[in-house]
Amino acid sequence: MDQATIANLDDVQQLRALLLEQMHINARQHQAMTSKDAIIATLKAENARLRRLQFAARSERLPTDQRDLFEETLAEEIAAVEAALAKLDTEASPKHTPDRVTKASPRRPLPDHLQRVETRHAPASCCCADCGHDLVHVRDHINEKLACKPLEFYVQRDVYPQYACRRCETIVSEPVAPAIIDRGMAAPSLLSQVVIAKYVDHLPLYRQEAIYLRSGIALPRATLAEWIGACGVALQPLADRLREQMKAVAILHADETPVGMLDPGSGQTKRAYLFAYRTATGPPIMLFDFCTSRSGEHARRFLGDWRGTLMVDDYGGYKALFRDGITELGCWVHARRKFFESYQASGSALAKEALARIAELYRIEGEAAGMDASARFAHRQQHAMPVLHAFKAWLIEQRKTTVGQSNTAKAMDYTLRRWDALARYVEDGRYPIDNNPVENAIRPIALGRKNWLFVGAERAGRRAADIMGLLATAKANGLDPHAWLTDVLTRLPITLDRDISTLSPLPGHWVAAPAG
Repeated sequence: MDQATIANLDDVQQLRALLLEQMHINARQHQAMTSKDAIIATLKAENARLRRLQFAARSERLPTDQRDLFEETLAEEIAAVEAALAKLDTEASPKHTPDRVTKASPRRPLPDHLQRVETRHAPASCCCADCGHDLVHVRDHINEKLACKPLEFYVQRDVYPQYACRRCETIVSEPVAPAIIDRGMAAPSLLSQVVIAKYVDHLPLYRQEAIYLRSGIALPRATLAEWIGACGVALQPLADRLREQMKAVAILHADETPVGMLDPGSGQTKRAYLFAYRTATGPPIMLFDFCTSRSGEHARRFLGDWRGTLMVDDYGGYKALFRDGITELGCWVHARRKFFESYQASGSALAKEALARIAELYRIEGEAAGMDASARFAHRQQHAMPVLHAFKAWLIEQRKTTVGQSNTAKAMDYTLRRWDALARYVEDGRYPIDNNPVENAIRPIALGRKNWLFVGAERAGRRAADIMGLLATAKANGLDPHAWLTDVLTRLPITLDRDISTLSPLPGHWVAAPAG
């Protein structure tokens, strides 16, 4: 075999080796693409499943005290799945931005009042890399991101200069301002931080102790507890005044939620209750009343000689109030929930029809949302009253043929039994259609009790209830709770009882101190 033939055979063998190697590469690429497609399909299916769960959570498949926590978890999972999909898209086409990013809504500008800490990223050389000429500054491309640092403490130093009169042999100086805690180390701003962290952010004191320690400040939980107690005592007159202001309002919401209270001697907890009250007209006032039981006597004691209109659920503890002259309003959300649970459980056509009729009442109510009381009354009389009459007649007729122990039948019985209270909202344009405002105010309590678990004693419960009511009222009226409480704790020691209303979180009472 000559040299040319041998060379040709070597070329053929090399070509075959190259082809075989290319086939292996193509096979691996195909396998990788197939695997990536499978991963993308799995992630998309998981994203769709999580979205369905998120919708279900918003459709009342979970108790209200769990829904927020569940939605937070779902939001985290959805964000993680979409980030994984975006990463796969980028790897598949690195020169193109994924559609999910381009469809994102524009980012809101960051608040102007925040301090700007600027870092300039200038080129390493001020000369052109191609020709060597000097570069000329044209403009700045600015990229702003929101940053944070751990809780920052500082020392508030109050200096009181002392002056002497040599002739009179006297010393003149400004007196030290009185404080909530005499000779205490905590300024009002720190007291506010501890109180709000516990009763607004629901951070128990042992967690706060750990957080502050990360900033280099050792604040034992026993000290924090003493501060909470002192603030509660100081705020008591303001809470009492707010209760008087609430009782001047003719229409109120009321509801209750269980909390734990330590049972001395047993080392266990027993069930206590927070009764919640909220005004239905005028500036919102939100108050809580800590009670050792769910007895209706607590509501009677709290309201005293108040004789207005009260929006409640069907709890029997309130019934004595209505025999004493208080007017009862029924909550349509509670009635709707009965039919909703029946429809979810069995797909009942009757429950579905009832839900549609209740939705019509809310549609009419939505049309009247921006009206004054007199216009809303006329609108309800014209549009809601006929719907109510038709709904009641339909309930009575359908109940005759509905099985007595079914969930739908129980929902019908509840609605018919409560009909007078439920339909009463059309009699006055000021009346609310449901108890949602106070239920929404209770929801943070339901979440918070998972953190602080229980109160130590009845007195501590009442103190906590007063503090939570004041802070809830401040938030409901658009105030910054920390700014309001810091100012109140600063001024309380020098405010006379007759002027206590000037610290109230209601509009027209408290005025923020000027900056600086």
